[in-house]
Amino acid sequence: MIEFLRPEPPYMAAALILALVMDFVYPEHRGLTLKLHPVHTSYFMALALAKPYSGMFRGVIVWAIVMASHLAPAALILFIAYEISPLLWVLIASLTLKLSLSLRLLLEICYKAYVGLRKCRLDEGRMWVQMIVRRDVYKLGKHHVTSACIESLSESLVDGFTSPLTYYILLGPLGALAQRIVNTLDGAIGYKTLEYENVGWFSAKMDTIINYIPARLTAAMIIALSPLAKGSPWKALKVWTTYSRVTESLNAGHPISAVAGALEVKLEKPGHYTVNVEARYPEPEDVKRALTIVLTTAAIYTLLAAVILII
Repeated sequence: MIEFLRPEPPYMAAALILALVMDFVYPEHRGLTLKLHPVHTSYFMALALAKPYSGMFRGVIVWAIVMASHLAPAALILFIAYEISPLLWVLIASLTLKLSLSLRLLLEICYKAYVGLRKCRLDEGRMWVQMIVRRDVYKLGKHHVTSACIESLSESLVDGFTSPLTYYILLGPLGALAQRIVNTLDGAIGYKTLEYENVGWFSAKMDTIINYIPARLTAAMIIALSPLAKGSPWKALKVWTTYSRVTESLNAGHPISAVAGALEVKLEKPGHYTVNVEARYPEPEDVKRALTIVLTTAAIYTLLAAVILII
């Protein structure tokens, strides 16, 4: 492996720690930093290049162009930084990783949604949940808004944290950035609609492949931590094995069913799927319980990542 992509463990561990500090200090990008954020640029670049109703081959070309246009400059900058000084590499790598993962913002949005729902301010809860889901939550009642919050919290834990962290361990900061752009491309054009079902198929397929293992590792960790929410690992495991395939996405069903089992609640996207059918609908307090599990999962995943990098 080329050394500048994944140098010696102390540098990798230092970059990871610094990236997490950055995420804590500056969780939400605004203004110029938002416009230059790779998630922002890759999203709108994909939409600009992916002509609606175009074919599958165009989808492959769009995916390749967006990936190359973001990864090549990042690789060059990492190479130059490493040649100048490993310490400069740590700074650039930490910034790259910070742009590739997001945890604090997700937790804050879900906590604010919890506060609004708990205080019976449904529109306030809807406003926050709408920031992290695609469905129109303003058409949903309290239980389904709460469900949407918990579903997105668990799914976004994979897409925005455990998966980029996994590829950081394996391939360094460029691996984490690649995962984030792949996930963004899926979010931009990977819909199964008449407009994008052909041109977006490759982006959707690559997202499924790259998040396949992290989704299942995260689900297993959520199940193991279910006692934190006063749940049973055995019940959570049963729900996971029964419902992990009910979602349209091959990956999303794993963290969603795992957290449904851990909380012993029914999670439902009307007209699409229901997880843990025989359980009760979630209440606002279940969002708080889910936050506890997700935060602990992220902490343990990070600790394991640091151990792997050091040994």
